[in-house]
Amino acid sequence: MSTKAQRVFEEVGAVVLLGARALKTLFRKRFDVRETVYQIEQLGVRSMGIATATSIFVGVVMTIQFGYYMEKYGLKEALSRTITISETRELAPALTSLVVGSRIAAGMAAELGSMTVTEQVDAIRALGADPIRRLVVPRITASVLTLPLIACFALVFGLSAAVLIGWLNYAIAPADFIGGALEALSMEDYLSGLSKTPIFGFLIALLGCHFGLTTRGGTEGVGRATTRAVVVVSITVLISDALLTQIFVMF
Repeated sequence: MSTKAQRVFEEVGAVVLLGARALKTLFRKRFDVRETVYQIEQLGVRSMGIATATSIFVGVVMTIQFGYYMEKYGLKEALSRTITISETRELAPALTSLVVGSRIAAGMAAELGSMTVTEQVDAIRALGADPIRRLVVPRITASVLTLPLIACFALVFGLSAAVLIGWLNYAIAPADFIGGALEALSMEDYLSGLSKTPIFGFLIALLGCHFGLTTRGGTEGVGRATTRAVVVVSITVLISDALLTQIFVMF
């Protein structure tokens, strides 16, 4: 086995062990409510701007692209159904998790990485506290709780943008667009997309914390850890989305 492959396996093993310790701590030790609420504000409220912008422009672009070809082939009446199902099942949960997750992971890696290289994490251990409970669990909990809510907001803004573009570009009345969307959409479609987001949230926070706590090499190491966190989180969200989509389609 090559050295690079060995490092990858070691990295994956370290992430799995951190996740197992975090889950064990979450269910066996006292829950830090104050820190979790603070992290919800940091991760959720402060991510609304980028989530809103992403969802609006994705809705605009998708409606323009789909509308052009559907009008060309006489299928304009199906535009609302196509956009709604695409937004609900994939675009809102996956793209929101991808964009917001990169921001969350970068912030966690930078913050925890700075604490690690300045020996603040070691100080927490020296004082008899558990860094997993103080630092990791609140961030994972906040990410799992906030990402579904952000995805719901993204869905609303994305569909609102789609309704507007359908009206302005293709003369589809908002009432007709919304009626067709509600007719095509089922609870299964909604739950299929929304149920992915807690899993994305867990993976995003876990990886962000992992790269932060394993930072080495001073301020330069913090930069490397942040970059790696963004790249790995983006790839992980895409891979997990593909796997979860296949599972939901099968069952």
